[in-house]
Amino acid sequence: MSKKLVAYFSASGNTASLAKKLADAAGADIYEIRPETPYTGADLNWQDKQSRSSVEMSDHSSRPALADKSANIAGYDTVYVGFPVWWYIAPTIINTFLESYDFSGKRIILFATSGGSGFGKAVENLRSSAPGAVITEGRVNPSAVDIKALADM
Repeated sequence: MSKKLVAYFSASGNTASLAKKLADAAGADIYEIRPETPYTGADLNWQDKQSRSSVEMSDHSSRPALADKSANIAGYDTVYVGFPVWWYIAPTIINTFLESYDFSGKRIILFATSGGSGFGKAVENLRSSAPGAVITEGRVNPSAVDIKALADM
């Protein structure tokens, strides 16, 4: 049986709630991807071109620092990675997370929360951050039924 981990970044709590439901459904461990400097409401104001999130997302090479690097990725076969969709891709902290560990031979299944868009180019933009891993697009804003399907992937 495959050992599973749900790793997630949540700026407002929506992705955290979803991650907990998915971890329960999948029988997976859970790990929060936390930025070294937490995001404030002002940092997340996408309408302000000078907000932290806007600046980071305008520079695809941006790699916000992680609060810790204690996830035991080596102990898992399947890693669900969850995030809010920002600017039609994953926040760059997801790239930081993926680049901080060796995901070779791992299966990464993405899930996301979004105010109205799909994954956009998230998979494409994350592949180079996890060489040797198989990245699969899971679900955006999954319902309870979708969470069960996602857990069974």
